[in-house]
Formats: sequence, structure tokens, C-alpha cells
Amino acid sequence: MMQNNFKAKKIAIAAALSFGMSIAVAQSGPIKIGVVTPLSGTYTPIGEQVKMGLDLAAKEINAAGGINGRKINLIYEDEEANPAVATQKAEKLFQVEKVDFLTGTVNSGSTLAVGQLAERNNKLIATTVSFADSITADKCSPNVFRVNARAGMQSAALAAWVDKELPKANIFFIGPDYEMGRSTVAAFKKASTEKGAKDVGEVFAPLDNKDYSPYFGQVRAAKPNVIYTSVAGNDTVRLFSQMDEYGVNKGVTVVGASGTVTSQNMGAIGKSANGFVTGVGYSPKLDNPANKKFVADFQKAYNKLPDLYGADSYGLLYFYKAAVEKAKSTETDKVRTAMNDLTWQTPQGAKKMRAGDHQAMQDMFAVRVENGEFNIVGKVASDQAIGPDTCTRF
Repeated sequence: MMQNNFKAKKIAIAAALSFGMSIAVAQSGPIKIGVVTPLSGTYTPIGEQVKMGLDLAAKEINAAGGINGRKINLIYEDEEANPAVATQKAEKLFQVEKVDFLTGTVNSGSTLAVGQLAERNNKLIATTVSFADSITADKCSPNVFRVNARAGMQSAALAAWVDKELPKANIFFIGPDYEMGRSTVAAFKKASTEKGAKDVGEVFAPLDNKDYSPYFGQVRAAKPNVIYTSVAGNDTVRLFSQMDEYGVNKGVTVVGASGTVTSQNMGAIGKSANGFVTGVGYSPKLDNPANKKFVADFQKAYNKLPDLYGADSYGLLYFYKAAVEKAKSTETDKVRTAMNDLTWQTPQGAKKMRAGDHQAMQDMFAVRVENGEFNIVGKVASDQAIGPDTCTRF
């Protein structure tokens, strides 16, 4: 009996030592960060900016000694802006690669789906792109953070500009037919109509739509003086080119979501982008030392300007770095606690992660595209832009 007890104790001690060693190994070596982002398809231009921003930040952080002495290792997978693909790739990163943290999702449906997967795997994720308000509202998750501005924040800045420049505007809405498209349209419709604008109609086109002309009759019949759109990537190129070709935008101010016209697709859009106005959390024109350095470093590395996706992805790694250093660990529970109410520095200036819904707070801007540049034409302070915390899950 005593011999059996002795053996049992030896096994327990060995198991404890093994567990301790596994934790020690997990807390040493490189920090693995999974990146599930579109590297092919309609949203490739967005995925490219995500990758460039992350790569630049990782290079800087690693050159400065890493995070708590550990280097960052970014592991990329192509999500194709498809929630089903995104969850498969995220599962691989969680289960096979054993990543410490995950980011990169663009499609809001992908972010929501991967967020559920993160909960089941007891891992944290953050989006730097997805706009849908629901991500940090009614569908919020304790394992999901958002460092970029949500649809409602963008709409606050844009609606304020429209109300000032085009009071009581007649607005027609064109969105992509999925979570982000409907969320951004709903957010701007609410913000603008509350200020006296009139909703004169809406259409939702499939993602990766090739021909928008069937919708133009409905647009003309509504007689808007403002068209709002939340299409993005290559869809923007087709929509803007076809509106020009059919004269739909003649005498009309075109406004939209912050991801509609970016430095990535502006060249393909050409002069059709001139005059476009959006509410956004970033512009390369922001006049502060951190942004000037970021823009110069980004241009040196990639020979192009950063857009909001590049800037927010760059800032994300510094958010994660600050949280891990505060937690002195990469363990999920400790990092989550450290992220709550954390303030960190970005090219946009200081951001704060609101603990109640995991939505970053930041100043918002109205910017107008003029000859290939994003010129700031308005501003809304972070506390006025963010809106109420409606998350009830944590």
C-alpha cells in the first residue's frame, strides 16, 4: 500500500513538473500571432494594408528587443473575406500553430465567427478593420477587442459634416449585402436622419458585384443630392467607374464608409474619387510627430501611403505589446485584464480601450479626397463619437 502511495506521489510530482515546464516553454521563445486576412479576392487591397502595418510594427518591436524579451512571429493565413474559410484558418492557427493571439479579419462576419471560435479555444482576438457595430455591441465577446473605429463612430463624424455642408440632404444608400454593409448603412442613416437628412432609398448589392447599372434607375428616381456607400476594395472601383460612366453622380455629393476609398484602391478609381467624403479615424495628413514618423517609415518600406487599415494594424501590435508587458504574461486571462481600460500610443495619438465593450476610443475626422490626398475637413472628439456601451455579455 505504501509502495503504491509512493508511486502515485512520484507520478503526481512528475506531472506537476511537466505542466510547469510546459508553461515555462509557452512563456519563452517567440510570441506567435496568427493573422487571418484576405490575401486574395475583392478585399485583397485591405489585406495588403493589414499585412504591411503589422509587418512594420513587428519589425520595429523586434529590433527594440521584442515584448518582454521575446520576438514576435507573425503567421499568415488567407481568409478570402469568407467567414467559413476564416474559421477554418483560425482553427488551424489555434490548434496546430498554438498562436498566442489572433488578428487580421476584415469581413465583419468573419470577425464574429472567429470570435466565437476564440472563446471555445480560450484565446483573444482583435480586429483592426471590421466596422459592424454588433461586434462590440449586441454580439460582443469577452475574447474580442476592436482597435479601429466602428460604423457608428465613423457616421458621427460624417453626419456632422453633411449637416453642416448639406443640411436636410436627400440621401440614397448603396451597400454590400452582408453584415458590415448593412451595419454601416444603418449607422449612417440613423446619424444623418437624426440631424434632419431624409432617407430617399437604399439598395444592397452582392459582394464582388460586377455590374451596378441595374440599380441606377432606382437611384435616379429618388433624386438624391447625396449618395452614401459602404462598398469597399475592388467593388468601389467598379461602382465609382460605373456611376461616372452613367452620370449617376453628376451634381451629387458622394460620401461613404471609411474603407470605401483608400490609398490602396484610389489609383484604380482615378478622378472618380475626387470630392468623396468619409468619416474616419485616420488620415496620413494628421499633424503629429508619431504620425509623421509612421508615414515616412511606411513609405520607405513600401513606397506607398498607409491608409486607416495599415495605421490601425500597426497600432494593434503596440496595444498587444503594452498589454503583455503590463500583464507580464501572454496568458489569456491576464492579457484580457491588462487590455481593459488600457491607454496606448498610435499614429492617431492616444487611444483607450473601453473595458465595458472592448471598443477603442479615439477622435474621429471627416476627410475629403482631393487629387489623391485625404484632406481633413472636420473633427469629432472621441467621447462624442463613441456612443453608449450596449454590450451586456461581460
